Amino acid sequence: MTVEATMTTPTGLPRLNEPAPAFTALTTHGTKSLADYRGKWLILFSHPADFTPVCTTEFTAFARRADDFAALDTELLGLSIDSHYAHIAWVRSIKETFGVDIPFPIIADLDMKVAQAYGMIQPGASDTQAVRATFVIDPEGVLRAMVYYPMTNGRSVDEFLRLVRALQTSVKHKVATPENWHPGEDVIVPTPQTTDAAEARMHEGLQTKDWYFSTRAL
Repeated sequence: MTVEATMTTPTGLPRLNEPAPAFTALTTHGTKSLADYRGKWLILFSHPADFTPVCTTEFTAFARRADDFAALDTELLGLSIDSHYAHIAWVRSIKETFGVDIPFPIIADLDMKVAQAYGMIQPGASDTQAVRATFVIDPEGVLRAMVYYPMTNGRSVDEFLRLVRALQTSVKHKVATPENWHPGEDVIVPTPQTTDAAEARMHEGLQTKDWYFSTRAL
C-alpha cells in the first residue's frame, strides 16, 4: 500500500514563530504526522539523496548524537525525495558498512509535497532533490529556527544540539543568548523598550555595558 504525503500549510514558505506546515507521510517507522511530535521538540532535516557520501556522514552523525537530542526531549526526523524502499536499503547499508544504527524515521517524499511546503527544493541547486534544510520545531508545533546548507557541504550536528539548548533556554527564561552560547554562560537580558526603562536598567544590578546591552547568569 502506498501512503502519499498529505499537507496542511498556508500559502508561501514557512516562517519563524508561526506554525510549521502540518504533514502526514510514510516513513521508515510507519506513517508519521507532525501532530505525533506534539509536546516534544523536533528537528526535521532533509538530504539530497540516499546512498551518497555527504548525506551518509550526516546521518551517522545524527544517529550517534540521538541520545543527546533525546536528553533535550528532542526527536529527529529525516527526509529525502527517495522511495520508502530506498530508505530501508540505505539504513541497512549504513548498519552493515559503518556499524551505525539509524534510530529515527526517514520520510519518503517522492511526490515532494513535504519538501515543497518547507522550501527544501531550491531551483538554483536542483529541481528534483532537496537541499540540506534543517527545521527546529517546538512542542507547540511552532517553527523556531531554519537553516539551509548547499548540497556540497555537510552540516554540523553539534551546532544543532547547541541551537536546541539555546532555544530552550530562551523560551524558558525569556532571554536571548550571545554568539556561540553554551549552558553555564551568561545570557542577554531583553533590551528596555522605553526611556524610563532604559534609565532604570543602569541601576538594576545587571552586568550592563550600556542601556541596551545587559547580561546575567541564569
